[in-house]
Amino acid sequence: MTATIADAGIAALVDRLATHRTLGEAPRRELEWLAAHGEFRRYGTGDLLSKRGEFPDLMIILLSGGGAVYIDRGGGRRKWMEWQAGDVTGVLPFSRMNTTVGEPVIERPTDALVLHRAQLPEMIRECPAATAAMVHTMLDRVRHFSSTDWQDDKMMSLGRLAAGLSHEINNPASAASRSAKLLDDALTEMDEAASALLGKGLNHVQRAQLEALRRHGSTVRGGTQVSPLSPLSPLSPIDRADREDEIAAWLDEHRVSSHVAAALVDAGISVDQLEKLARTMAADCLDPAVRWIAASHASRSLATDVERATTRIYELVSAVKRFTYMDRPTVAEPSSIAQALADTVAVLGAKAKSKSVTVTLDVPADLPLVRVFGGELNQVWSNLIENALDAVAEGGKVAVNARAEKENVVVRVIDDGCGIVGDDKHRIFDPFFTTKPVGQGTGLGLDIARRIVRRHDGQIEFDSEPGHTEFRVILPAPNANPINVPEQT
Repeated sequence: MTATIADAGIAALVDRLATHRTLGEAPRRELEWLAAHGEFRRYGTGDLLSKRGEFPDLMIILLSGGGAVYIDRGGGRRKWMEWQAGDVTGVLPFSRMNTTVGEPVIERPTDALVLHRAQLPEMIRECPAATAAMVHTMLDRVRHFSSTDWQDDKMMSLGRLAAGLSHEINNPASAASRSAKLLDDALTEMDEAASALLGKGLNHVQRAQLEALRRHGSTVRGGTQVSPLSPLSPLSPIDRADREDEIAAWLDEHRVSSHVAAALVDAGISVDQLEKLARTMAADCLDPAVRWIAASHASRSLATDVERATTRIYELVSAVKRFTYMDRPTVAEPSSIAQALADTVAVLGAKAKSKSVTVTLDVPADLPLVRVFGGELNQVWSNLIENALDAVAEGGKVAVNARAEKENVVVRVIDDGCGIVGDDKHRIFDPFFTTKPVGQGTGLGLDIARRIVRRHDGQIEFDSEPGHTEFRVILPAPNANPINVPEQT
């Protein structure tokens, strides 16, 4: 607890204030007013200036010692900012701070002059120079808080994004690795079968028959095996199993390796085609011929799988690179809202899949480019879409669309979740306000989104009721007034 030192002389306090880094330039009469109306206190190591969430009531002028503010936003307790002798902390003139952020802790023995919030109006009148110095301190603190909040929210978003992407990329990476290993086996099988056929002296008709079956293949739609007789009709699992059993029986009857039955079904080879091949080939050529055909089709299929998987990885990496604006200048430039929204939906795909949420994206091809700070605006899209995904239930729906409306481009993010109700509608943009469980949200996403949109001379609005929540981001199109360059903090 703190100890009040009643016998600290006003003259001694004024002398200490005269050397204060923040207030020392103020006229002596103002320092005398502060010394006369303030309360001298001595804090010990570990003392709390206030508790998190409490209404802050004290302005604290540090004369010696120091401390720090610690916060925990789900990633562990860490130091957010620190102050030392020569600083002023707590409530400052004209501050709208109405709740203590984090945990302000004294870290070494500290002497301080304390004024109560109720004394600030009089201090503003009597000490204009000291007040001006404190206002500058408050502005510096706001910049620090804004920069830190922004970075914290971005890092937490990127952390969640990385977790989702690791799963999203792992699937095609595993598929590519698995297919590459099977491809090696298929190529070995094809080489062995080809070597066995080389010494058989095949005639022109036999070679033509082999080549025809090698070129033959089923039509594939979305990775689904379909019948060669009806290319647009997918084989059901039962039909495929029946086809494989039929071919395996034929292979056993003709003393051909039956382990290739599945590959022949995948290739769309029928028993009738095998019968035709058997009539053409000598008995000792049939087994290597069928194995060569099956291995050839398997090799091509596996190569296609590797290409498809690696292409998916490339697309995801490209989307992330565009989303984070790597290798791009951090200046305002004409940007494609359509591409940015598509990239955001892509990088959040894993989260949508984890809840079986359907995400639709509707952006016209002729949507005008908008002059924006793309990397910043992507944080808006990420926050809005991620909030929508959090709000909907399993199997819910999220719709993202953009339209050119008059001189603006309007982006809408709509979800069918529970909605925003009651007083939450008035607090939804407040810093640190969140309806998510502890550790799952910073309460900064919408506040930061609004700040970013305002920096682009835009607006962010929302309407909400149970079953329908719509956030709208309205940005000036190229023909509107140019945007202001945002202040870097």
